[in-house]
Amino acid sequence: MRDITKDTRLCISLSARPTNIGTRFHNHLYELLDLDFVYKAFTTTDITAAIAGVRGLGIRGCSVSMPWKEDVIALVDEMTPSASAIASVNTIVNTDGHLTAYNTDFIAIRSLLDTHEVPRSSCAVLGAGGMAKACVAALTDAGFGPGTVVARNATTGPALAEQYGWTWTASPEDLAGDGVGLLLNATPVGMAGGPAEDDLPVSEELVAATDTVFDVVAFPAETPLVRTARAAGKKVITGAEVISLQAAEQFALYTGVRPTPEQVAEASRVSRA
Repeated sequence: MRDITKDTRLCISLSARPTNIGTRFHNHLYELLDLDFVYKAFTTTDITAAIAGVRGLGIRGCSVSMPWKEDVIALVDEMTPSASAIASVNTIVNTDGHLTAYNTDFIAIRSLLDTHEVPRSSCAVLGAGGMAKACVAALTDAGFGPGTVVARNATTGPALAEQYGWTWTASPEDLAGDGVGLLLNATPVGMAGGPAEDDLPVSEELVAATDTVFDVVAFPAETPLVRTARAAGKKVITGAEVISLQAAEQFALYTGVRPTPEQVAEASRVSRA
């Protein structure tokens, strides 16, 4: 393993519940491609101070996860189209103190809809936060919709739906009548370490009435929703696939080097070992 010196470039992640997935993914590729970088996961109770640290310490790249994808907008210098279109940031690149924001979640979700050949039919997105915004934008760009935003928040839910000409409901039970072709979970329900890690975001009956289930929760890969969908014989897209593709985009932004699909697949396997 390469020695860490004063010249080694640092990239980090900021998450409410850090894991080693991104750390293993990026560090494996740094070693494989002989790049003088190192990656470390952090959490914080002060996102403003954390982003000031990114700028002040010359940290090259910063991955941003829930709940700060919208909070960091006021803390960066430039919003690229992928971030500004959905007002949500998951990637910050520091170039000599100038912080540029991106959203690689959008890129990954959009790509997976095509690679899995998901039929352009009725769809519903659970949630109205930063990840949900990326999902609705990607679905719309891919030719889905207008669909339904399902969110309890009576402010952010209707606002997201209105932005894209979708409808809004506060309860997934309102979808139960006809079901949906694609059900996408962009909430933390099912996330390891969270208060609802063992829960389903919707009923088993709604899963049974759905053709494709897409859960963006990355850890664990087999969430309660994913397991229920597989047991019901549904087509499934997992958050593990999202995190791998979006991390590859981040890697290219940070280093200027784009790994091959085979290298990305290997790094993804290592990240979950």
